[in-house]
Amino acid sequence: MHDPVPLIPVHTRNGKVLYLPLSLAPSRPTAKFMFSHPAHIIALGMGSGLSRLAPGTAGSLWAWVAFIALSQWLGDVGWGVLIAISLPVGWWASSVTARNMGNLDPSNIVIDEIVAFWLVLWLITPTSLLEQALAFALFRYFDAAKPGPVGWADRLFHNLEPDTDSRAWDKAGWGIMLDDLVAAGCTLLVVAAWRFM
Repeated sequence: MHDPVPLIPVHTRNGKVLYLPLSLAPSRPTAKFMFSHPAHIIALGMGSGLSRLAPGTAGSLWAWVAFIALSQWLGDVGWGVLIAISLPVGWWASSVTARNMGNLDPSNIVIDEIVAFWLVLWLITPTSLLEQALAFALFRYFDAAKPGPVGWADRLFHNLEPDTDSRAWDKAGWGIMLDDLVAAGCTLLVVAAWRFM
């Protein structure tokens, strides 16, 4: 007798749910995958997460450009509201997209980098372009190298079992967001220390 093949639900745009064997889930998302569900568009950072090279860096760069562009219309309150809304929306989009990719923490999901770097930029503004570049470099270091508390936050949700835990994908979405928020906190601590030296 063969072991059962684990199936993952893939939610399509028309509301149908398809169950694919985990082995058939996309290992690297495509534009077609991104446009198949609104959550994918959000989670993949409007396409920045489709980058073949360093999707997290591409997503962080997209966040920086979007921050500069949107700051013409959004003040402090507007940014606070956008970030507050982006956190639960990012969690939902990450959960859905991770499940549909069959991966608990795909590197192509970049809404976590986007929201976390928006938080950094919002809290250090007003600032120079040079200090924004320093914040970008620090954030990318903390997010990629995952030292100390960032690594701890990253490992919290890596041992989930979707076959036995019905909430595993929801927890995975939270885990995807959490380590980048911790990286943002570490970045803000270093920027604050640098400013007060």
